[in-house]
Amino acid sequence: MRIRLDIAYDGTHFRGWARQPTLRTVQGTLEEALARIVGSDVRLVVAGRTDAGVHASGQVAHVDLDDAQWARIESRHGRAAIDPAASIAGRMRGVLGAYSDVAVHRTSIAPEGFDARFSAVWRRYRYRLADEVAGFDPLRRLDTTSVRGRLDASAMDAAAQTLIGLHDFAAYCKPRDEATTIRTLLDYRWTRDAEGVLVAEVKADAFCHSMVRALVGACVAVGEGRLDVGDLVVLRDALTRTSEFKVLAARGLILTEVGYPADDLLAARAEQTRARRDSE
Repeated sequence: MRIRLDIAYDGTHFRGWARQPTLRTVQGTLEEALARIVGSDVRLVVAGRTDAGVHASGQVAHVDLDDAQWARIESRHGRAAIDPAASIAGRMRGVLGAYSDVAVHRTSIAPEGFDARFSAVWRRYRYRLADEVAGFDPLRRLDTTSVRGRLDASAMDAAAQTLIGLHDFAAYCKPRDEATTIRTLLDYRWTRDAEGVLVAEVKADAFCHSMVRALVGACVAVGEGRLDVGDLVVLRDALTRTSEFKVLAARGLILTEVGYPADDLLAARAEQTRARRDSE
């Protein structure tokens, strides 16, 4: 039985998503909690692995439960009004604690063909950045990056939109062996919210390692006047890492949403994505 999990977490005290020996990670914490509920070890597959310190409000994962594990869930809720799959979320909260820094908002039986990673068609991130217009809010210190001075939001937004499209983003990614850096950036824009905080919305089919934080850092350099609007395309097309801008801190980055196609297209999307990854 494949179960979809909709997850949120404060990444401050996690060493990223992926399970690592002796380190506290989101995957490790959730798998340990699930194992207590279903009676044996499980393995989560996630839509997008987040780095240390990165948060999520709309992360998606799936887990495959064997017959014995599913029977254990049904035995507790088979005659109750609540759906057995949906009951997992409530039991996870009981195991993780009422004020945990990770929560499973919803659990449900996944549609046929659903794969949290390979069926996804896009991911959306938000980045929160406070300059002197917004000032420093100690209540948001864990999810907002602060910079000195006043940034030009209009120039940052104009620069961001020059990068949209299908391109090789090697200049904005931390390289990994045998991994492609070609991505389709579907949307990238900057606005100020009611408190004056600069908020970036970044959406792509997928992101390579540190890509969002590098894109943010490049636009901050434009907002500071150290780079011109057109420079970001020049740097991108050079296809090499540069010291012209800094990669911004993880604390301001939040995975907010993962997009999937209609249920009848899930399996085909997963097959297409898996074939593309295998050929890279």
